[in-house]
Amino acid sequence: MASEQRRLLRVLDGESLTPPPVWLMRQAGRYLPEYRETRARAGSFLDLCYNPDLAVEVTLQPIRRFGFDASILFSDILVIPDALDRDLTFVQGEGPQLRPIAPEEVSRLDPSRAETHLAPVIETVRRLRAELPDETTLIGFCGAPWTVATYMIAGHGTPDQAPARLFGYRHPEAMEQLLTLLAEMSADYLIRQLHAGADCVQIFDSWAGVLDEASFAAYAVKPVRRIVDKVRAAVPGAKIIGFPKGAGALLAGYRAATGVDAVGLDWSVPLSFAAELQAQGAVQGNLDPLRLIAGGRALEEGVERILATLGHGPLVFNLGHGITPDAPIAHVEALLRQIRG
Repeated sequence: MASEQRRLLRVLDGESLTPPPVWLMRQAGRYLPEYRETRARAGSFLDLCYNPDLAVEVTLQPIRRFGFDASILFSDILVIPDALDRDLTFVQGEGPQLRPIAPEEVSRLDPSRAETHLAPVIETVRRLRAELPDETTLIGFCGAPWTVATYMIAGHGTPDQAPARLFGYRHPEAMEQLLTLLAEMSADYLIRQLHAGADCVQIFDSWAGVLDEASFAAYAVKPVRRIVDKVRAAVPGAKIIGFPKGAGALLAGYRAATGVDAVGLDWSVPLSFAAELQAQGAVQGNLDPLRLIAGGRALEEGVERILATLGHGPLVFNLGHGITPDAPIAHVEALLRQIRG
């Protein structure tokens, strides 16, 4: 099967398909017993990300079980700061921990080891394309520079990213320098994924929603545009999904400003607004992950509303954020039955 027949790629080209292609963010994860078993064998989360044998295995697990239309590389958005030697660890119950960066350190960051450091991830992509079913789209990804920077600056996740926002207000030159470096590194990383066999890529901007309008333009739009332009210069026609979670009304100009092919929508985006965005091109989303946990009528009504409003245009059906560990497998199966009729 030629890659242009992969259903998700057809939607990214602007085609409307019934039923729409479907995959779920974090579809390889803790809600699956086979993932938990593989994760235990890996030793640590980072060891799992950097072990091609195990990373391929967990990426394939949800495809074997559910037959999603797309598979997304199993890795993490923080492998870029890890390549910058920021002492990344994942602490059980606390999440990622890094050595916080000071403004004066930004100019001393050295990206030269990134190619070697990230080589196991690229090997995972190469193996995945060889092992996935022909019809399954392979999605590569990176974290958006702003979201990655928030973790580098605070040293951990925070509820409102106040440390990173203050860093930007107090040290605008250092912030711009950091975002530019991350954009350059991220573009190189995505180019390598595409060359290794990824069909398209997604840029996760999980913390875009905390920014005011001016900061959104400077931190969420400008660096992503830099990534898109550099990736397309190296891989003409590369398909790119942008997911600026929580961006709200600022989504209106995001596609045109960044150049992405499709816009990922979180569950708070009104479907009437989503339809306006869809008039400009493909959208992805946006079922509330808690509806998937609840199941029953809550799940059925959520799916039906999305299909009724967006199902006649270019749509990639997805959750509005990642699937959570307490999502019942039976509810995922019910979701797929409803979408696929």
